[in-house]
Amino acid sequence: MTTLPTSTEKKLGLAIDLDTCVGCHACVVNCKEWNTSNYGVPLSDEDAYGAEPHGSFLNRVHTFEAQPSGGGCSQTIHFPKSCLHCDDAPCVTVCPTGASYKRTEDGIVLVNENDCMGCGLCAWACPYGARELDALAGVMKKCTLCVDRIYNENLPEEDRVPACVRTCPAGARHFGDFADPNSNVSKLVAERGGIDLMPEMGTAPVNKYLPPRPKDVPSDAALNGENKEPKGFLAWLDKALEAI
Repeated sequence: MTTLPTSTEKKLGLAIDLDTCVGCHACVVNCKEWNTSNYGVPLSDEDAYGAEPHGSFLNRVHTFEAQPSGGGCSQTIHFPKSCLHCDDAPCVTVCPTGASYKRTEDGIVLVNENDCMGCGLCAWACPYGARELDALAGVMKKCTLCVDRIYNENLPEEDRVPACVRTCPAGARHFGDFADPNSNVSKLVAERGGIDLMPEMGTAPVNKYLPPRPKDVPSDAALNGENKEPKGFLAWLDKALEAI
């Protein structure tokens, strides 16, 4: 079995803004492309254009309808999910070959694919469903925080972030060091009340979610179309149509 480090020098991870994510899946697509072309065994696809396509993905976006506890209009919440690089990662401690490990220098949880035998114990142990067995390669795959990008000095500095962060058109994904209270992600979590996913599991995930901000609920009058005097161009258009 693999042991976890007692501490890490950094805690690199993601702060994901659920108020900003629009569910476009750009992060999913770019994650798939980068991790198929670069680090480790390529992410496979089976029957990609057939009736029952199947493949390995390291990042997925789920969509839910959420009803505010105080009543009012429901909200659509897009929920991106990948490995959370937990401080107390059960996927690491159950690995019988030592293939799964957590790095002491930055806290990233990785898989040494040369040592992985594809037993699936780490997938069973992960409460977040963040690991997938690549059916063709026979090894476990997971988010690496694009470790091959973030330290790559051949890339422009603005590209030295995970592919999902770089490609997000809404700016919903933020990358940084949670061990540094002055980092961008630490400040966002403090300002917005960032939360852990399923804290009751005791895994101490590094990634945090920024909850959706409460939306203004329209009044009954507004919903009934009252008090909606047109302004500007629409007011001019109304008058023009009335004169016909």
